[in-house]
Amino acid sequence: MNSVKRKRLERAGWVVGDTTEFLQLSEEEARFLELKLALANGVRELRERRGLTQAVLAERLGSSQSRVAKMEAGDRSVSLDLMMRSLLTIGATATEIAKWIKRAETDRAA
Repeated sequence: MNSVKRKRLERAGWVVGDTTEFLQLSEEEARFLELKLALANGVRELRERRGLTQAVLAERLGSSQSRVAKMEAGDRSVSLDLMMRSLLTIGATATEIAKWIKRAETDRAA
């Protein structure tokens, strides 16, 4: 949000902040959430690049299409273990996984 818009909203009585402040997350919780979302995006990105549907990925994982959809949405009920298994099942390399993790760190610093 640009500073002019932010100041205008604050003058109007709005409280402007980020998700971390709104949800009152600790630094560790915020970093974990960002990592999970980065990996969720990685699952979707790689699945689409490989031309797989959610249903096909689910079948390969022995799971359901709705579970894959939740994974790609970063649903809190999906474990990092399942995300990593999914990435490896799709054929992600360690370099690709590191790239998504690095992207989360870079976005946080910005």
